[in-house]
Amino acid sequence: MTKLFPFDRAVTLGSVGVAVSLGVCLQVQTSAQQSARQEVAAAPASSAAGAVAPASSPRRLLDRYCVTCHNERLKTADLRLDRIDVANPGADAEVWEKVVRKVHTGTMPPPNMPQLSQDDRRELLMWLETALDAASAATPNPGRTDTLRRLNRTEYQNAVRDLLSLDIDAASLLPPDDSGHGFDNVTVGDLPPTLLDRYISAAQKISRLAIGSTESALQSDIIRLPADLTQEDHLPGLPLGTRGGVSVSHTFVQDGEYEIQIWLMRDLEGNVSGLREPRAHELMVLVDRQPVANFTIEKPAGADATVLDKDLKARVTVRAGPHEIGVTFVKDGSSLLETARQPLQSRFNDRRHPRSAPAVDQISLTGPYDAKGAENTPSRRRLFVCRPAGADKEEACAKTILTTLMRRAYRRPIAKAEVEGPLAFYREGRTGKDFDAGIARALSAVLINPEFLFRVESEPKNIAAGGVYRISDLELASRLSFFLWSSIPDDELLAVATAGTLSRPEELEKQARRMLADRRSFNLATNFAGQWLRLRNLEAVNPNARLFPDFDDNLRQAFRQETELFFESVLREDRSVLDLIRADYTFLNERLAKHYGIPDVYGSRFRRVTLGPDSKRGGLLRQGSVLAVTSFATRTSPIIRGVWVLGSIFGAPPPPPLPNVPSLDESTVAANLPMRERLAAHRSNAVCANCHRTIDPVGFSLESFNAIGQWRDHEADDVPIDVSGALPGVGEFRGVAGLEDGLLSRPELFAGTLTEKLLTFALGRGIEYYDAPAVRRILREAEKDRYRFSSLILGIVKSTPFQMRKAS
Repeated sequence: MTKLFPFDRAVTLGSVGVAVSLGVCLQVQTSAQQSARQEVAAAPASSAAGAVAPASSPRRLLDRYCVTCHNERLKTADLRLDRIDVANPGADAEVWEKVVRKVHTGTMPPPNMPQLSQDDRRELLMWLETALDAASAATPNPGRTDTLRRLNRTEYQNAVRDLLSLDIDAASLLPPDDSGHGFDNVTVGDLPPTLLDRYISAAQKISRLAIGSTESALQSDIIRLPADLTQEDHLPGLPLGTRGGVSVSHTFVQDGEYEIQIWLMRDLEGNVSGLREPRAHELMVLVDRQPVANFTIEKPAGADATVLDKDLKARVTVRAGPHEIGVTFVKDGSSLLETARQPLQSRFNDRRHPRSAPAVDQISLTGPYDAKGAENTPSRRRLFVCRPAGADKEEACAKTILTTLMRRAYRRPIAKAEVEGPLAFYREGRTGKDFDAGIARALSAVLINPEFLFRVESEPKNIAAGGVYRISDLELASRLSFFLWSSIPDDELLAVATAGTLSRPEELEKQARRMLADRRSFNLATNFAGQWLRLRNLEAVNPNARLFPDFDDNLRQAFRQETELFFESVLREDRSVLDLIRADYTFLNERLAKHYGIPDVYGSRFRRVTLGPDSKRGGLLRQGSVLAVTSFATRTSPIIRGVWVLGSIFGAPPPPPLPNVPSLDESTVAANLPMRERLAAHRSNAVCANCHRTIDPVGFSLESFNAIGQWRDHEADDVPIDVSGALPGVGEFRGVAGLEDGLLSRPELFAGTLTEKLLTFALGRGIEYYDAPAVRRILREAEKDRYRFSSLILGIVKSTPFQMRKAS
């Protein structure tokens, strides 16, 4: 039976601030320390900043429960509370916010030390938070974002899409960005020469794609498929009745002929794999789902199977612009296997589970041959807002085009004099060529201009050093669009900001709600959640093939899509964020449903599936994506899972490992022991024990899920799994259901953690102690609406850190 000991639910002032651990008390207590924990008689109440102090004065509570370790002599975690001024918490806000976080999450005092009563804990928190919030209101500190912040790779890709109606693959053009505070839009203040070269090359390629110049040389693009992609059945994006292959969106630069060449997967000997039987396989090439070429693949009679695909080439005529290119096989009929033990779903491993039919390895697109230019493409319609009626009208039209382009790209109104720079590039490109060539040259110049590549937040004139000011409406528009869309403001948002009305509360809320309803807010599921939930790490998940033979890229992508669709549903339906912890539905296709053991789901299409009350699935903690990225290739990791839940869900991140402490040597531990026994060394080691007594129980509660998210009741040697666990300040429980109960018993902690993550993503900087009052205010308002997703988003948008900035 689940045993929970939550603090009073009336305490909903989420404690936040920088996630800095106060450390832990020493494992061995001296006699002097033991005597210091004796109960102290009550003293007269004191006040701070107008707050009512608890019945036991703050000083007496600190002396009894904190000073034992955090004093001038021991300085545990470099924290000294024996001489701190309790009469004015605002004067030491950084220290007190650390205390608030630790006390609120229940991680302090440590479980092996005397504990505050529920009343004392509640009253101490209310006194401290009230005093700190009052001090913050009197002297706001919104923090300081960097003056220059480069667009990261995702933002660049989205900005090009919205600026030019052109989809690009930024991963093939730019290197990955470093991550800071869990997100890749934080440490983006520089532009080294090597990266600048990449941006210049990218700008030239994008300009060519957008304009479709008739002078383009032959270009070749290669699409490679993952080696562990199973292609025995239908894949998403391809017509029914097909199997395997790939469907991709590709932008063709000009009208003309293009050569599509296909290579097939090879086995370990270099032969085309999947030709185990002497039967023919029909391969189709599709353009916009229409067949344009067919090939027959069959096992050669004694011939060399290594060159079987050398002539799989098709020359097709395609108009400029984006098209869906598909390469796939016609699916042969198959019988339903009526056996108790079903075969594995994965088929790509030549040693263990080889392919039963040929599969596509990669395709190349080369062209254009006999190019005829480009006319009616989405990017040209977006870019060419006018067409010159004659040669004498060209420069005027070019100014109109460039003014519109620069306004969108630079996210602000453009003065007439500013157009002269790109116009000079237009004239240079136009010389000896045509109008389109001039615009293409000017477009490249705009795309490498710092005002496009960087988000700039400059200080007003005459602002005092350290002064606080409201950012401009145009800067606010960029903050809002890059937060919700990871892209540039659209025309409506830019117009409102230019008119100076965006900062009005009613207009700001209107625009935020409009943008949340826009399809581009799916960015929060792919970009924000992709980093918060570590979904990006799925690409590196490669479980041991002997232990987990049924894992393939199909399952890897299904993991990611389930979580993205689930997160988006909570956002799009404006549900409570608590539904992320526990829900009665998820999103599945046949491959993932079979992996989870859920019947009656067929086909490659994802759909919403309502789950029964006894289902093992539902919330984030039960999804294969989260469980796989917090595991090793050969086994689960209660430590990784525990650290992630404590830091990213519960809001009580454990301190990092102490320096010079070696990792657990698993070679000295029998591999067939239950996981709890294998990790016992951590909890018995005095150096590791304090942290692992908090971390490990959280991870143990998720042990019913293996390293690829499948449910299990037994582990090595058929030993029943012990899923008993515990959370700080909550108590003991059993299994994932108990963990969810514990998290939902403290809803303000999860909502506060998610708010901090969203605020970090929105601001592009880490959350500091001075942001804590703003987050508490967001949570107070969101609690009234049962923590609906929109209440957190709107609370952030209306907050002091989002709308203001501190001068240098």
